[in-house]
Amino acid sequence: MENNPVVVGIGDIQQKDEFENLDEALVLMDKAAKLAIEDSGKTEIKKYINEIQIPKGYWRYRDPGKWIATQNNISNVKTVISKIGILQQSLINSACQKIISGQINGSLIIGGEARYKKTRAKIENKDFIETQLVENPDHYIKSDNQLTLDIEEKSLGSMAVGYYSILESAFRAKNMNNFSSHHQNIARIYSNFSNIASQNNLGWDNKRYSIEEIIDSNRLNPQMAFPYNKKHCASWNVNQSAAILLCSEKIADLLEIHNDKRVYLLASSENNNMIPTLQRENLTKPFGMKLAAEFILDVCNENSITPSIYDLYSCFPIAVQMFAEVLNIKNISDATVTGGMSFAGGPLNSYVLNSTVQIIRKIRSNQSDVGIITGVSGMMTKQSFALWSTRKDIPFKFMDVTKKAQNHDKPIEISDKEDGNGKIIGYTVIMNNNSEKKAVMYIENDKKKRNIVTSYNKEIIYSMENNEWVGKYINFANLQLVV
Repeated sequence: MENNPVVVGIGDIQQKDEFENLDEALVLMDKAAKLAIEDSGKTEIKKYINEIQIPKGYWRYRDPGKWIATQNNISNVKTVISKIGILQQSLINSACQKIISGQINGSLIIGGEARYKKTRAKIENKDFIETQLVENPDHYIKSDNQLTLDIEEKSLGSMAVGYYSILESAFRAKNMNNFSSHHQNIARIYSNFSNIASQNNLGWDNKRYSIEEIIDSNRLNPQMAFPYNKKHCASWNVNQSAAILLCSEKIADLLEIHNDKRVYLLASSENNNMIPTLQRENLTKPFGMKLAAEFILDVCNENSITPSIYDLYSCFPIAVQMFAEVLNIKNISDATVTGGMSFAGGPLNSYVLNSTVQIIRKIRSNQSDVGIITGVSGMMTKQSFALWSTRKDIPFKFMDVTKKAQNHDKPIEISDKEDGNGKIIGYTVIMNNNSEKKAVMYIENDKKKRNIVTSYNKEIIYSMENNEWVGKYINFANLQLVV
């Protein structure tokens, strides 16, 4: 097992200050990379880093990897940028597979955002200028399919919150949860997440929020898409970065990297079956997600492993609940090591690297811990699972369930009828561009075809925000609900 992949270095950084004291994302990522190299205890590890992988963020650099390599005297390195739509866990998985096959000795995976610096620039009336990097990376990884349908974007826009809030309504109704109690429960979960984040020295928001502060919509906590307020949503205006350094067991032994530094990815799984939200047969339990979770649970059962810590992807409460359901987790309120993306911070396309660094740090401090981290891409479109431990006797196992999922889950056909009737299978209330409330409903007709119906009727909207409408049969004309 000399080519067994092992994490030997981790680094993360957060900055909260005035504009002049904040770094751009490029520098943040470089600082995290330096921390990971230093954390290994052996700077000679740089000679064995053959690739630098970075998930694309809210920045314009073409290839920050080459710049970071130069800053750290890392030579003969290949650089990879993965576009939005690629699971962040995929970068870790691909590094492990290349280490096992002998293609590389080591991989440095880095992510970071500096949206907070941009926010401070506006507040302080300063110019935010990024370093220009115009050289392309050696490899781009991008998704082949669209995340959303045109009719979805027409009604919901491109912001994720509307899509996830529709999934929330479908989950609430599927589990026959009491309307008000369900919203109290997700606020309770997030209140506990805020408690955990307040104890995280790398958590973005250190305030503990009560259930009432999360569930009550107001100027500081506006409704984003019913039933989600701002405190239900990932906080992406952060200055945060994280880096993970992997190498083979052989290289770790050669460099005499201390065993206390070594943490192993025992198993990982991915579902990359891309079906737009409206066309999913089961809105809240994709077959591929179920298969990917079962793979991880099977590895646990085969090796008598009981996971003790979790970080369930928490861009919105429905993500936490869906992952908890397929992993059979009962106590969701403790299913984060960071405090979740609303409070610990949710950098656009690199949070899984942050959560991985923090779970590895916890495993190092208590070597009997076993952790599970989950990840998402898109509108709960793709899902990943990762099982971490100090056990070196279990060779890394990987499963991509995409093909099996594609054979099972087929996109539901979209109806071309603008008039008719159907059953609501999920809904939300959002603001349109004129700050008017608009109800958006996913419907299914008696032919099992789907469509989207909207309404601006204030009485209907009030009812939807106070009563369950999933499961109701409605009539519509010109794709507008008919009262």
